[in-house]
Amino acid sequence: MTAPAANPSPATWTGYASGLGVVGIWSGFIVFSRVGITGNLSAYDMTALRFLVGGLITLPFVMAHWPRHIPLMKILFLAACGPGAVYSLLMFTGLKAAPAAYAGVFANGTLPIFTAAIAYFVIGEQLGRMGLIGIAVIFAGGVAVGYKGMQAGGADAIGGIALFLTASATLAVYVAAIRRWNLTPKQTLVVINIPTAALFVPLWFFVLPSSMDQAGPGEIAFQALFQGFGPSFLAVLLMTHAVHRLGPTLMAGFAASVPTTAALLAVPVLGEALGLIEWSGVVVVTAGLLMLMWRR
Repeated sequence: MTAPAANPSPATWTGYASGLGVVGIWSGFIVFSRVGITGNLSAYDMTALRFLVGGLITLPFVMAHWPRHIPLMKILFLAACGPGAVYSLLMFTGLKAAPAAYAGVFANGTLPIFTAAIAYFVIGEQLGRMGLIGIAVIFAGGVAVGYKGMQAGGADAIGGIALFLTASATLAVYVAAIRRWNLTPKQTLVVINIPTAALFVPLWFFVLPSSMDQAGPGEIAFQALFQGFGPSFLAVLLMTHAVHRLGPTLMAGFAASVPTTAALLAVPVLGEALGLIEWSGVVVVTAGLLMLMWRR
């Protein structure tokens, strides 16, 4: 195991800041998506709003930042595995079937597990004992944070868990691939948003069912702006920067702390209260993340 540097470089600190930014945006994604998907918008509507806005604000980057060093098939592979339409539909459909606590634990909490395994084979990243313990601690803390929320799960919760696990494994492939193929943040932005918007939005408009007419203008505008500017734009940029500065697994470790911050955000937004078990989980997740950072 490599000893940690006494004075992390400025680039490392920007990686940490980017990781924290992803945590904040994804926490809002879990909570606000649950609000939208249990309201008047379908999973198809939420996905279309996300990439309609995300695609439009990404257009100025296309000419300068299209990754010409990567074949088209690899670009489509990244668009399918990254935080695009496939990932969004898996998450939105899962949130329709299961409470947000399940998404935090099984979509985000398992991300460093999948990422560590895939990164080992794809780029040869080795965790060591401290890294493995840190991942286990983060997942255990995430389970504690989501314990009460998972008790509310009904018969559909198993299906939601399967969707969240699939979303996590898919995103782990993407995280390792952008490091392996050396894509810049703006290149990943173009690769995710432009193909997804070009393929999914027309499909949604002409073919897929929609409940948009049942939603109010405020509900539509909020989800469009938050999903388009947050997870679809800012989070993609910040995630790629963090992957390059910190490595795939540590970035995934930041993402695994989303159950903690989502639970804290759910207190004012959803009116949920945290008990002793949840607060203990917050402490445990923080300790696990610090272990991953110390390993680096």
